[in-house]
Amino acid sequence: MKQWKSPSKARRLSAPTKKPLRSPYSKQRISKILSLAGISSRRRAEELIQEGRVALNGRVVKELGTKATWGADTIEVDGKGIPGPFERIYIMLNKPFGYVSSLRDPLGRPVVTDLLKGVQQRVYPVGRLDFDSMGLLFLTNDGEWAYRLTHPGFHVPKTYKLTVKGKISQTSIDRLRKGVLLEDGYSGPCKVTLVSQNERQSIIRVTVTSGKRHLLRRMLEAVGHHTLHLIRTGFGTLELGQLKNGAYRYLESQEIEQMKKLVGLA
Repeated sequence: MKQWKSPSKARRLSAPTKKPLRSPYSKQRISKILSLAGISSRRRAEELIQEGRVALNGRVVKELGTKATWGADTIEVDGKGIPGPFERIYIMLNKPFGYVSSLRDPLGRPVVTDLLKGVQQRVYPVGRLDFDSMGLLFLTNDGEWAYRLTHPGFHVPKTYKLTVKGKISQTSIDRLRKGVLLEDGYSGPCKVTLVSQNERQSIIRVTVTSGKRHLLRRMLEAVGHHTLHLIRTGFGTLELGQLKNGAYRYLESQEIEQMKKLVGLA
């Protein structure tokens, strides 16, 4: 049986055992298992089932409500087995400038997982920070947690510190707070605090819940200010704190619990 391999996977995962095993997991919907295994979001998993691409113990699954025991039953997507249960890993990284928030880059640029020396498990970024942006980035192998943190319906706040060109006016700050019209629609309201400024540049702190691409840079351009420097300092209930540039740490159990409560997983 071939091994399931996601499009961005850099390493092979251990193949699922064909013989029934005792599993710590009770029966649950296959769509949830696929999400927990990092194969897809739960919604996409349901689509895979409807498309007839998922099999349970050799038989194509036809009902969305079909349940299985992860680690005991054999589950396949497109004929390839999914990985079995594994330890959940939650990492906070202070992403430096010049790294891509993915597992591989077609241009050969450095990727954030290059910084995770000593981490044996396969993890992937929760959302993204642009190549030229810095700061707090989560990495995990918990598919459902990652999905909820980045889904706009959960309104998870993210806080950024931006240095922008020029002296920003109160009028511009008020416009940002109310939201501005961009080429792909309304940006939505946000929290804005002026940290400091002089005639050459201004430093502001902005909190948003939207995940639109290049959102803050485009918002600042809309009010006449080019972004010189952007760093994410907060995500959900957690702050970057004193974590050094390029360094990472594992989340504490209390921090994981807080973040899970934020998105209805605890």
